[in-house]
Amino acid sequence: MSRHPSSDRQAVEPLQAPPAGRPLRVAVLAFDRISPFHLAVPCVLFGDQHPGAPVFDLRVCAGETGPLRTTAGFEVQTRHGLAALRWADWVIVPSWRDPAERPAAAVLKALVAAHRRGALVVGLCLGAFLLAEAGLLDGHEATTHWSAADEFARRYPAVRLKPGVLYVDAGQIVTSAGTAAGLDCGLHLLRRYFGANVANRVARRLVVAPHRQGGQAQFIEHVLPDTQGDARIVALLDRVRASLADDHDLDRMANGAAMSRRNFTRHFRKVTGTTPKQWLLSERLTLAQRLLEATEEPVERIAQRVGFASATVLRLHMRKAFGLTPGAWRQGFSGTLHAGPLDQVQDRRLTSKGDH
Repeated sequence: MSRHPSSDRQAVEPLQAPPAGRPLRVAVLAFDRISPFHLAVPCVLFGDQHPGAPVFDLRVCAGETGPLRTTAGFEVQTRHGLAALRWADWVIVPSWRDPAERPAAAVLKALVAAHRRGALVVGLCLGAFLLAEAGLLDGHEATTHWSAADEFARRYPAVRLKPGVLYVDAGQIVTSAGTAAGLDCGLHLLRRYFGANVANRVARRLVVAPHRQGGQAQFIEHVLPDTQGDARIVALLDRVRASLADDHDLDRMANGAAMSRRNFTRHFRKVTGTTPKQWLLSERLTLAQRLLEATEEPVERIAQRVGFASATVLRLHMRKAFGLTPGAWRQGFSGTLHAGPLDQVQDRRLTSKGDH
């Protein structure tokens, strides 16, 4: 199967914020036989207006003419064609109808052109197949729905596939696993561009979890506790969240759940999809983000409040996780609704002298 070229990668421009006063433009690529849920995910995140969140200019577009059939039996009529991809700051491919079907050449060409001019390109669920077919994922980490991961890896060996995670942010290209992971990916984009407080507001509005790490497992054996051991884990999570400043090493957490280390680790992964260490780090960083945005507390004090030994340790973890220091995060997101992409905040802020 031939691939659409995405050559001349050095010509790709960095992500750009829209001009002041203009909403960020989002194009969602629909197609015949689309799942209504997959189409609705970016539309509800970026098409609906959420109190305390930025207003987006969203257009659903298609490379096909006429009404688009959905898998639920009704049709969708779009007013926009592929030209919307030239207009958009973000281009979102919410899924694809069949991994074995090659998208039309015009669609692949439009995706490549959007990427070359600096648009953020997002492939949710099987939408990653379109990005890979266009050559945009070559050399990058990416993910897709677990059921299609083997086929994806076979067809696109140049892509560094991470088949078990919820979403992968590779900078100008973002991919996610299936169905509800699209919500996690969208909330991640809100956090990346507008800060944790905005993402949390939208999550509360949608009554979904405000933050799940991209590296969390796609499949969790039991989302809700079904054994006494699982219930003890859930209760422990609430206690740890309320006391992140304390020393929560593995032994202390296992004792708090009245389990051996081995049994605790097994139950913990079954309930959360990740390890105790990874979960604890994620919770601490999430709280640090919110405190940096919403308070003027010194970074050293915030580090202590979230459970890091010092501001230096917090700085190291934030640089690794987000590419930004605490001071850069605060300057980029504190007191403003739209600070622009983190890439630009990083360019502007990481040259400053230390954290404040």
